[in-house]
Amino acid sequence: MRDLIDDLNKRKQQALTLKGQSRETNREESTDVTARECLRRLVDEDSFHEFGLLSHSDVSGMKERSPGDGVIGGLARVGGRQAVVVAIDRHVLAGTEGRVHLRKWEHLDEFAVSRGLPIFHLGEGGGLRIPDGMGSDGISQSMMPMRLLRHGRQVPLLTAIIGDSFGGPTWVAVSSDFVTQLSGTAMAAVGPRMLEIATGERISARELGGVKIQGEITGQIDHIGQTVDESLDALRKVFSYLPQNADSEPLYLPPTDSPDRMLNDDTVNLVPTERTKPYDMRRLTRAIFDKGSIFELRSGFGRALLTSFARLDGHVVGVIANQPLYQAGAAGPDEADKATEFICLCDSYHIPLIFLHDIPGFRVGSVAERQKMPTKIMVWNQALAWSTVPKISVVIRKSIGAAYSNMAGPGMGSDFVVAWPSAEISFTGSEVGINVVYKKALSEASDPKALRQELLAQWEFEVSPYPAAGKYLIHDVIEPATTRKFLVRVLSAAWETGRWKSARRLANWPTGF
Repeated sequence: MRDLIDDLNKRKQQALTLKGQSRETNREESTDVTARECLRRLVDEDSFHEFGLLSHSDVSGMKERSPGDGVIGGLARVGGRQAVVVAIDRHVLAGTEGRVHLRKWEHLDEFAVSRGLPIFHLGEGGGLRIPDGMGSDGISQSMMPMRLLRHGRQVPLLTAIIGDSFGGPTWVAVSSDFVTQLSGTAMAAVGPRMLEIATGERISARELGGVKIQGEITGQIDHIGQTVDESLDALRKVFSYLPQNADSEPLYLPPTDSPDRMLNDDTVNLVPTERTKPYDMRRLTRAIFDKGSIFELRSGFGRALLTSFARLDGHVVGVIANQPLYQAGAAGPDEADKATEFICLCDSYHIPLIFLHDIPGFRVGSVAERQKMPTKIMVWNQALAWSTVPKISVVIRKSIGAAYSNMAGPGMGSDFVVAWPSAEISFTGSEVGINVVYKKALSEASDPKALRQELLAQWEFEVSPYPAAGKYLIHDVIEPATTRKFLVRVLSAAWETGRWKSARRLANWPTGF
C-alpha cells in the first residue's frame, strides 16, 4: 500500500508540473498569473479541493500534453460560503475544449446545480478543440450543452474573462449572472484567425471583442477589471449581494449605517428644481443607501440608466435610477435592455427593487426605431409586470410619458409610489405639451409671451405630484431628507414578515436580448 500511495502522489505531482501549468503570456500585465494561481487568489485560503487532477485528453498520444485536459475545477469556499470553482487553463492546448474537458465541466456544473452551490468560472481559451470536434461523431459529442441553456438561474453563475476567450468561454460568460472582463483581453464567438479564414475579415482580437466593445457597445459584460486581482475582487463583491442559490436569501450584513439617517442639505440641494439642469444621480444613490454599499453594473453601457446593487439597513436591494448627466436621463434601446436584464436578475434572486425617477421620456426617432425601441419598451414593461419582488418607486424630479410606467409607476406592480415635492409627472413636458395643444392660440394671441407664462403656471400645478396624491394615485409626497428613512421603513415590513421572496417568474428569461 505504501508503494501505491507513493505512486499516487507522484502522479498528482507530475500533473501539477506538466508543461502548460507554469506560465501565462496572454495577459497584458507586468507579472504572469496562471489559471491555478487565479483560483488560489479567488477562493478562501486552503479551501480548494480539486477534482480531475489526473484527467487528460483521451486522444492517443496527448496524455503528457494535456494535464487536466485544460480545465481546473473543484469545491472551495468564497467569502465563507461553499461554491464550485472552474478555471480554464490557456496553457494546455490553448485552453481548448476536448471531450474530457467538457465531461469534467458538465459534472461540476451538474453537481453545483443539484446541490445548490454557486459557480465561479474563470474563462479563457480557444473554444472547441480540433480534432476532437471534427466529424459527425465529434461534433455530436461536443454540441452546446443543454445544462447551460436551461440553467434557469437556479444558482448564481459568475464569470471572469481573464484571457482571450473564443467559443466555449464566451458562451458561458454571456449566460452568466455577472461578467467581469480583464482589460487587454478579448471575448468573441470566434477568434481573429478563424474569422479571417472563414470570412476574409482581418481584425485584431481587441477590435473584435475587447473591453470597450463589450463594455460600451454590446453590454455583454458588467464590469471591467484593470488587473486580475480587481476582476477577482469584483466576483467576490457581487457574490456578497447574492444568495447561495435560488432557495436561499441574499446575504444580510449587520449595518454600520443608521436606518434613521436623514439626507443632509447638500444632498437635497444636489437636485436642481430647474428640470433641465443636469446633476449626478450617483451622488444621490450613494447618500440614500448604506454608506459604501453601492456596486454599479454596466457603468459604460446604457449610460442614461444606472443599475446597482446596494444595501439598505444591511439588506440587499437592486437600484434602477435615471442619470440626468447623460442624454438628460432619457432612456434608449441600450437602457431598456439594461433595465430588463437587471429586473430579471433581481427577481430571480429575491432582491427588492428601488426605482429613482428623473426621466424626460424615451429617446425616439429613426435611429431608435431601427433598434426596435417600441419592442424594447414593452419587453421592459413585461419584465416589470411579471416580477414579484417588492418594488418601491420614488419620483425625484420628473417622470414623463410612457417612461413613468417603465420606472415602476402606478399600475406596474410597485408596492409604493411616492414623489418628492419637486416632481413633475405628466404625459409630456410642460413646454412641449403647451406647444402642441395651444399652438394656434399662441400664434393668434396679442401677447403670446404672457399667455405662455399663464399656461405654464397652469400646467405647473397639473403636473406636480399633488393632484395624483390627492386622488391616491401615488401613495405620498415625501420630504427629500426622509427618503432613506422611508425606504427602510416600508421594506422592513416585508423583511420582518419573511414574505419578501419572489416567485422567480423571470428566472427562465434569456440572459440577453
